[in-house]
Formats: sequence, C-alpha cells, structure tokens
Amino acid sequence: MTIDENIQIILKELESAKLVCVTKTIDSERINESIRAGATIIGENRVQEFEDKCDDILPCERHLIGHLQSNKVKKAVQLFDVIQSVDSLKLIQDIDKKAEAIDKVQNVFLQVNIGNEPQKFGFGSNEIGQLITEIHSLKNVHVKGLMCIPPFVSSEQTRSYFKEMKTLFDEMQKIDQDNIDIQELSMGMSNDYKIAIEEGATMVRVGSAIFGNRK
Repeated sequence: MTIDENIQIILKELESAKLVCVTKTIDSERINESIRAGATIIGENRVQEFEDKCDDILPCERHLIGHLQSNKVKKAVQLFDVIQSVDSLKLIQDIDKKAEAIDKVQNVFLQVNIGNEPQKFGFGSNEIGQLITEIHSLKNVHVKGLMCIPPFVSSEQTRSYFKEMKTLFDEMQKIDQDNIDIQELSMGMSNDYKIAIEEGATMVRVGSAIFGNRK
C-alpha cells in the first residue's frame, strides 16, 4: 500500500490519540508525502539527520524521540518543538539553559524506563516524584508529557507496561506546578500501538507501518 493509504488506515484507528510519524532514515520527499496525507507530527531519532533534511520538510510539529546526547542539546532546542526523550536531571537542566539563551520555552516529555532495563535510558517510575521537586525552579522547560519504550516482548505482553504508564500518567496530571502540565502519554509503536491506545495512550509513534521496513 502507499504512504497515503497507510496513513488513512492508522488515522481511523487512533480515535482521539495523536500520530507521530517516525521518520528515521526517511527522506524529505516521503516525509512530505505523509504530511500531505494528513500527518501533523513527525518524530526523528537523531538531531544531525533531522538538521540535514529539515529545510525541505513541509510545516508540521517536530519531535525528537531518540536519545539526546549532551553535545546536541543546543541544536535540538533550536530545531524541535518537543523533545520527548528527556532521560536525566542533567539533561533537562541543560535544555533549560540552552532554551533560556534563545528566549524559548522548550516543551519536553520525561522518558520512563518502565521495564527497569539497565541497557535503556530513562527514569524509573519511582524517581519521577523526586525529579519534579528538582526541576521546580526551571523556567525555560515545560514538562508536557511522558513517554516510554517497553521491553522487547510480544505485543500483547506490552499491555501490563502500558497499564503501569497510564497509572503514572494519571498521578502526574494531579501535579500543581508552573512548569508541569502533563497532557500527553506517548507510548506504542508500529507493532503495538493498538494495544497502547486501548490502555490510554494519547500519542503513538509509528514508522514502519507507514513507510515500510527501513533499509
């Protein structure tokens, strides 16, 4: 099927959730095809790759969804509307400083290592409360959501992790803090986005189901 046909099928399945088109390794022409088909948000994994093609991409909301290295923070703040992959206190403090330097308030999501996997980035779900206290004074970042990448298990087995994320999301929405306004729960990818939606995702990140398998 074409990119347009894939987009239309997925958009019908999303109900009220938002679609992030994952455009890692995808050229600007095919990205623009997805935008013309109805995609409004794209998600890139690497700052440098996005910088190389961003000028050729049609207007849309631009999210960084891959791990952000410290030496790429300045450029990421310049390029992206949302940084979904905030995975340490040091990183969010650095984003705040770089955003302040260009008079920007950077929207970010907190990446949760919901499976407590040592090889993955992100906060433990039990660390979020302390983190909120630590970032209280930051003026140039707004925490707008949570994101996770569950363990690599069968799609049905991801359900328990998505349930846990939804519980955390509901708790975070109760926080009364100027720079915390949790509105989005980003979870679910091409193989499990339907389950993620059933468990409360407000945003899913889909790549191969739109563009086909990457080379």
